[in-house]
Amino acid sequence: MAKQNYSFEKRQKELAKKKKKEEKRLKKASGNGVEVETDENLAPESQVQEPQAQDVTSDSDVK
Repeated sequence: MAKQNYSFEKRQKELAKKKKKEEKRLKKASGNGVEVETDENLAPESQVQEPQAQDVTSDSDVK
């Protein structure tokens, strides 16, 4: 018999809570007539690209 993956279930529950909380926040904000940015419009941390280091060589190294 396979062992249950409780961490997966926990993560799914956390995601559902986060989604519900975000929807509630947006509903409250729209009731006030205030425009609110959603997390979907923001770049996720995993997709943010950092500038890559350039290969720096001094003129004395190149001959």
